[in-house]
Amino acid sequence: MAFKAPVQDMMFVLNKLCGLQEIANLPDYEDAQPEMVEAILLEAAKFSQEVLAPMNAEGDQIGATYNDGSVTTAPGWKEAYAQLVEMGWNSPKTSAEHGGMGLPAAVNAAIQEMFTAANMSFMLAPLLTQGAIESIVGFAADELQEKYLPKLVTGEWTGTMNLTEPQAGSDLAAITSKAVPEGDHFLVSGQKIFITYGEHDMADNIIHLVLARLPDAPAGVKGISLFIVPKFLVNDDGSIGDRNAVECISMEHKLGIHASPTCTMSYDNAIGYLVGEPHDGLKYMFTMMNNARLGVGLQGVSVSEHATQHAIEYAMERKQGPTAEGAAPTIMGHPDIRRMLGLMKSRTEASRILAYRAAASEDYAHKAQDTELRAYHQRRLDLLIPIVKGWSTELSVDTSSLGIQIHGGMGFIEETGAAQHFRDSRITTIYEGTTGIQALDLVGRKIKRDQGKAALELVEEIRQTAAITAERTDDNADWPQLAAVVEDAAQTIEAVTNWLVERNDYAPQAAAVNILELFGIALGAWAMADAAIAAADEIDKGNNTNHLTAKLKISAFYVGHVYPKVATLKEIIFDGSEDVLQLDASDFEVP
Repeated sequence: MAFKAPVQDMMFVLNKLCGLQEIANLPDYEDAQPEMVEAILLEAAKFSQEVLAPMNAEGDQIGATYNDGSVTTAPGWKEAYAQLVEMGWNSPKTSAEHGGMGLPAAVNAAIQEMFTAANMSFMLAPLLTQGAIESIVGFAADELQEKYLPKLVTGEWTGTMNLTEPQAGSDLAAITSKAVPEGDHFLVSGQKIFITYGEHDMADNIIHLVLARLPDAPAGVKGISLFIVPKFLVNDDGSIGDRNAVECISMEHKLGIHASPTCTMSYDNAIGYLVGEPHDGLKYMFTMMNNARLGVGLQGVSVSEHATQHAIEYAMERKQGPTAEGAAPTIMGHPDIRRMLGLMKSRTEASRILAYRAAASEDYAHKAQDTELRAYHQRRLDLLIPIVKGWSTELSVDTSSLGIQIHGGMGFIEETGAAQHFRDSRITTIYEGTTGIQALDLVGRKIKRDQGKAALELVEEIRQTAAITAERTDDNADWPQLAAVVEDAAQTIEAVTNWLVERNDYAPQAAAVNILELFGIALGAWAMADAAIAAADEIDKGNNTNHLTAKLKISAFYVGHVYPKVATLKEIIFDGSEDVLQLDASDFEVP
């Protein structure tokens, strides 16, 4: 599966739609000038295309293998990971203070997208390590940071996130793993399942972040603490010591991401170290989880991008049936093929813009000197994360399915590679919180809790785009139609937000997933309108490239083929939520 990193479009989004130059004016980001960022992305593109992508298919076919507690990764994995570490790609956004590149989160989003698009299974290890770094930087004591951060940042060691237990999936209140104090450490016991890269052969040590309960812990989520539990103990001089009492006791056989080992981990009085304060572990873990959720949203964008490229390449080459005079001699000449590719490409581009804008808000939330601006962007980031995670990943399943459809029968055959995108994408809607959990987070924590403040701030920004669009008089696009759609998006988000704030029953929960999808599509229209404006501005300057003219056509396609679903979703939310609540268990019994 050949892959080409879409650096041109990434730079367009960063420069024109995320304000990269303004981000470079933030403290510590002075070196992130557009020219420097483009050079970094071009180097990352080489690594993604020349190292990661070529081993993706073989990794899927062979997978990781388990033998008596040890996991052997797929051919080429160890060597590629060593290159990643040597080239410094493990933690691009970690501050230089801790040994990272110190790049803005928005730039890191582009790097992670292209690496993940090239090889999603491989990039899960660095994704979890980045999350572990953020939790340790944010909450661990200085001595723990000094001991564990340096080699996590370089990637010499990898990190994991240990939440789920056999009886405690999304309900973390049911966690039973225990941590008993002993001297300056704790003895951690319990079993964790679905642990990504819980065991592997790519790094010298694996640093597990484990949720467990202290003996005096209160019941529920308020009684959970977070512990660092290394695979190998670390001596005071930083060298690796004895093996800790942690073991991989099995590895899951999965639908997709075959080369990423998903492990069941057993802790039997393993030595662990408390992160932060007792009983605050869930708060600390959510820092790691939010990083992972944004990363998984980018996985959705990544799989969609690769599946779209794959389908385009096939459509350009496959000859099947007569096509209209003047159309392409291949199946690209068939209107329905172009319809499906239009859906794939337009939604991928919209989801990329939203993901990068969320990452840009992270930059402002962490680095802006004005406290009100930091708070504003923190609200924006909190609002966008469940949308980016939920909407982008659901789109990746649909997009990769369309890719199979474009391949026809050959898409159902594993040899073409189209099926791998579909299989790999399916987990993205599940791990780090299912789409339903993201939707409940959106309507409950992110909208109702602050009475819709962040959502209504976004509405005002969307209306600004609508006003700019309505004022345009050039003939690059149908501006009146685009302006009307963007204004409708603002009105719809505002109406749904007000409805949520007013409801005090279970209707918002019944409508949650539909609300998440509505927000995604409506915000996508806003993003594509801004993209059309930026592309038209460049064309007016004389930069009339195929990328820019295609951007205008793809934006128009989104308006005509993707956005209309908003009206249906709005009707379901307002008029259909009660129908969900009327159903009970007996209605699903098979006679």
